[in-house]
Amino acid sequence: MRCPFCRAPDSRVIDSRELSGGDSIRRRRECTACGRRFTTYERVEGASLIVVKKDGRRQEFDPVKLRQKLRVALTKRPVGEDAIDALVARVEADLLALGTSEVPSSAIGEAVLRELKALDEVAYIRFASVYRQFQDIEDLRREVEELRTPPGDDA
Repeated sequence: MRCPFCRAPDSRVIDSRELSGGDSIRRRRECTACGRRFTTYERVEGASLIVVKKDGRRQEFDPVKLRQKLRVALTKRPVGEDAIDALVARVEADLLALGTSEVPSSAIGEAVLRELKALDEVAYIRFASVYRQFQDIEDLRREVEELRTPPGDDA
């Protein structure tokens, strides 16, 4: 590691500590040339996901943007920030588990709907009304009926 003070190419590690439950490491270093000490942080670089929009545009997956959309759907609902963060983390993990660097925006929408269905039905309907672009009250009624139908009940 290059010294930030004298730019010498070598330093030695004096102390290492895990941070964030082992997600990163803090290292205290000493320059072998000038003797000054400095701190570095080491963490695993996460794989980036590219979202392919319906119109073909591509942009990097942004968990902050997803969190904002979820907050809108969950407005005045009894769901805390920790639950929202956990939902975003699960959706991102599901997308990474697909094993591809590009995911269609529809995959994100469907993953969010699966999670919201289990978390809060009102937020599910709110999100679905925008995501599935309900045209009228009949679309809303069909979605509510589908939500009420138990899984595996084709009657």
